[in-house]
Order: sequence, then structure tokens, then C-alpha cells
Amino acid sequence: MKIEWVPKNVPIERRRQTFAMAFVIFTVMLLSLGSYFLVAALLFYGNLFWRTIIVIYLVYVFVDHRRTHTIMDGNGWKINRNNWLFRHFRDYFPVQLVKTAELPPNKNYIMASFPHGILGTGISINMGLDISKWLELFPQVRPKVATLDQNFLTPIVRGLLRSWGCVSVSKDALVYLLTKSNDPKHKDNRDGFTSNAVAILVGGAQEALDSHPGKYIITVKNRKGFVKMAIRTGSSIVPTFSFGEVDILDQVANPPNSSVRRFQDFVKRVTGVSPLIPVGRGIFNYTFGILPNRRRIVQVVGSPIDVVKSAQPDPAYVDKIHTQVIEALKKMFDQYKGQYIPNAKNSELVIH
Repeated sequence: MKIEWVPKNVPIERRRQTFAMAFVIFTVMLLSLGSYFLVAALLFYGNLFWRTIIVIYLVYVFVDHRRTHTIMDGNGWKINRNNWLFRHFRDYFPVQLVKTAELPPNKNYIMASFPHGILGTGISINMGLDISKWLELFPQVRPKVATLDQNFLTPIVRGLLRSWGCVSVSKDALVYLLTKSNDPKHKDNRDGFTSNAVAILVGGAQEALDSHPGKYIITVKNRKGFVKMAIRTGSSIVPTFSFGEVDILDQVANPPNSSVRRFQDFVKRVTGVSPLIPVGRGIFNYTFGILPNRRRIVQVVGSPIDVVKSAQPDPAYVDKIHTQVIEALKKMFDQYKGQYIPNAKNSELVIH
């Protein structure tokens, strides 16, 4: 295999972008695993002081999550969601945000987001790490990104996720956010924002398993929980599609019924997490590694689909709204793929 090395004369701005991308990816990876090892090491090998501190911290994490779902009201500290590092991370791909309709700040929203890809990069940047573009296009609407509930029980990492506007995708956490008052005079809206928009990567771990460059395979046919949540809370559903999301990383071949896929499906059933083996680039080469490639990601935000609030959603009404979401995604893909996907004529949207 011939290795394609990064040339020496790469512009300094691109080097900064690569540094930012690598720093963010490796930091999250190392903290996700390293935090458990650090806690275990201090419990087993630390002195009485450190063992006491760790036990108190773990009890606090558990109790706080049960009580507050680890949600940070408002947008948190802006410096954590709009800074040099994350702007360069955005520009590495680059990640763009396209507005096609207004999101009035007098209601709350579920952003039904597709595709998941390997990392969910478009959503994570636009509505989590660097919210500057979002706030320009959708003022007074707080962006939030929903992720697995167990992530908020991970030491250290839970604090980072919270500061980036991430929230648990659990039912209780979503209800808490999506039933927040939209009254400008309400005490929860003293920050000048009156609406919450919570992004849910509906396809989740299953959709991640189907992610390969050039293949737009989304999992939504049997995913109706987000529709029921929208109806119960009276939140509008906004379909969003991130073109290019599947192109930044490949993964080890895992066709259905292969030994690799069977193993991944087993782990996913047990843990809720897909054990993916990403295939990308390195810091100093373009041939192999686990870092994302430079590919443009464009998140297109569609028009809100309003629902009639009901504590007990009627199955027929759920199916009706669910069908509207799927049709909106099809229309969005066909309308914008020519603008944002290379070789768009050969790209089709496959819905599972």
C-alpha cells in the first residue's frame, strides 16, 4: 500500500484546522476511556483521601443525574461553545448550516436529524461545539444535542458534554426541556432565549452501522418515539439532513449477516453502543488512520411540522406525522443533493 503523506507546504491555516480536529477527537476519545481508568486507579491505589474524594464524586454524579438529568439550562458559558478551537474544528471540514424556514421562538422543537454517520459531526458542531452560526440564523432558540443517557454517568466527560449543550436522550430529560415555558418574562428565559431546540439523531447506533461514504442509508421507518414525544410535549418536529456526513469516515466492511456485523449487533443490543472501527486518515498522512477526512458537511434545516398536543398520542395520528417527516426528508434530499453531494446523480436515499 502506497502511503500518501501530507505535503510540507500545507498553508498554516490548514495546519491549525488539522490540529484542532485531531485535538478534539483524541481528547474526547482519551477522556471517555481514561476517566474510568483514572477513577479505578485512585480507588484501588490511592490513599484514604483520594478514595474518599472519588467515592463522594461518584455519589454526587449518580444523585445529580437522577435529580437534574445533568441538564444545563440556557446556553452555558459561551466561551465553551464559540472559541478558536471549535471554529477551526468547523473550518477543517468545513461544516455549514443552511436555513430554509423560520423557527419562531414561541415554541420548542425536536430536530429530527439524519444521517448519524460515524460521529454525528454536523449536528455536534452546529448545535453543540460552535453555535455561532446557529445563533445568527435562529436567534432566541437554544440549541441542544441529545446523546446516550449513560454518557452523563461517565466521570469528567459528563461535565464537558454538559458545557457543550448536550443533554440526555432519556424521556424525562426531553420532557423537561420540551415543556419549558416560551414566555419571555419567565424566570428560565432571563438569558433572552425563549425556545429550546433539541437535536435527536433518530437512527442512532443502528444507522451508524450502515454509514459508508456515498451511501445515504437512514433508519426511521420503525422509529416513532420522537414523534410521540413531540405530540406529548406539543413540540414541532424539524427534519434536518447533514449532506456529506457519511463521507468524512469509512469503517471496516460490515455487510449484513457478516461476522463483523453480527458481533456489532450483539454489542449494540447489550450496551446500546455500536463498536465501530473507523477508517480515515492520520495527522501526517491521507492514507490510513482514525481521523476524519476533509469533506464538506452541510446541515440543511427544514420546515417545522406542527403537531396537536396530546398526553396520550393516538397511533393513527402518530403514523400520520411520522409519514410527514419521512416525506419531508425525501423531498429535502432530492431538492438539495445536487448542491451538496458530489456525483449526486448516483446518490439515492435508502430508508430502513
